[in-house]
Amino acid sequence: MKIYTKTGDDGSTGLFDGTRVPKSNARVDAYGEVDELNSCLGAVRAFLEDTELRDLLLGIQRDLFALGARLADPAFEKRPKKGKTELGEERIVEFERLMDRFDAQLPPLRGFLLPGGTKAGALLHVARTVCRRAERKIVGLPAADAASPFVVRYVNRLSDLLFVLARAENQRGHEEQLPW
Repeated sequence: MKIYTKTGDDGSTGLFDGTRVPKSNARVDAYGEVDELNSCLGAVRAFLEDTELRDLLLGIQRDLFALGARLADPAFEKRPKKGKTELGEERIVEFERLMDRFDAQLPPLRGFLLPGGTKAGALLHVARTVCRRAERKIVGLPAADAASPFVVRYVNRLSDLLFVLARAENQRGHEEQLPW
């Protein structure tokens, strides 16, 4: 497969169903944000020493490709699911369990925190904000292109998890959590 196809030279791109749309299309914008989030998590992983967190983020990166596939296919919900794109409610439940476990080891949150800390902690905060932006793009899709409620819940819960992971990483790195 060649990297360059030249088919996008006119400012359009192809969706999974073969439809050509402008690269400024809301659907393309939404899955582009998910792609950016995936890249942010790759950068976080480059700075993490904790193998549990690296492995967790690797799994989330795989999930994000599945979410991107859903967003890039207008007929996704009508098609038979393929192994790589299967993603269900159990992931959201897993995120909640992880947040509860990590949060139990953190000092109580008494207000807003300034983003920062260790390199990985600061990048987790960046990833959280990119995740929130992706969520805004996803929920802002026109009704005809609306994402499934699962996709919205997944991205919403993921941003919460990234916040908790940023706090946990900063605590592990003995970085002060600066209040606003």
